Amino acid sequence: MEDALYGVAAEPGDRLRAGRLCVPVRWGTRACVPRLFRTPFGDRTAVGFSGPARLREVLGAAQPWIVLAEPALRALVEPLGVRDLRIDPARLPGPAVPAPVSAPAVPSTGPSPAVPETVPAPAR
Repeated sequence: MEDALYGVAAEPGDRLRAGRLCVPVRWGTRACVPRLFRTPFGDRTAVGFSGPARLREVLGAAQPWIVLAEPALRALVEPLGVRDLRIDPARLPGPAVPAPVSAPAVPSTGPSPAVPETVPAPAR
């Protein structure tokens, strides 16, 4: 009877459905892809936010995002070996793949050095 009044408490390992999430993305060559981050332990994780205001608070107004259901986000990142999903994190330590390197300031008197467009991901 107590379960009928209060419901069954979720166990720590249970997956709770989050519904619609604002998912930070980055633009690939043909489409946008979810941004992956690292946990403090170094594991890759997907991130979703309960609303656009929460996403802007953590990642800034310039961060592009899309709306995805929680099962759709899991289906997108699972083939990449990502099983962790963080919802409404307070802060994020950084992207899983380093951001592209920006060109250093170079005086206009000489040729500009070659700068790779992207930094290769670290080998595991």
